[in-house]
Amino acid sequence: MALQFTDQTAREAIESGRPVVIDFWATWCGPCIKLGPVVEELAEKYGEQAVIGKLNIDENDEIASANRVRNIPTVLFFKDGELKDRSVGLVKLSDLENKLKPLL
Repeated sequence: MALQFTDQTAREAIESGRPVVIDFWATWCGPCIKLGPVVEELAEKYGEQAVIGKLNIDENDEIASANRVRNIPTVLFFKDGELKDRSVGLVKLSDLENKLKPLL
C-alpha cells in the first residue's frame, strides 16, 4: 500500500537515501484520481525495495515547490537524497516501473 506523505515524512524518506517515489496529487484532479490505483500497484510490487507514496499538494506544498512541481499528477523519483527522474501526467504502470527500476 502506498504511504500518505506529508512534507515532513516525504523529506525524511528522501533524506534516508533509499529509492523514493512520490505521487503529487489533489482530490479535485481527475487524472490524479485515475493514477492513484497505478501508484498503489507500484507500491504493492516494489514496496519492499523503495518507499512509495502519495502527497496531497493542497495539504502539503513545500516538497512540491522545492522540486518545481507545476502540473499534477507528477511523480518524482529520488535516490541518495537527490531527484533522479520525473513523470508528468497520467501514465501506465510500465512507465513508472521503467523509471524506478534503475534506482533499485
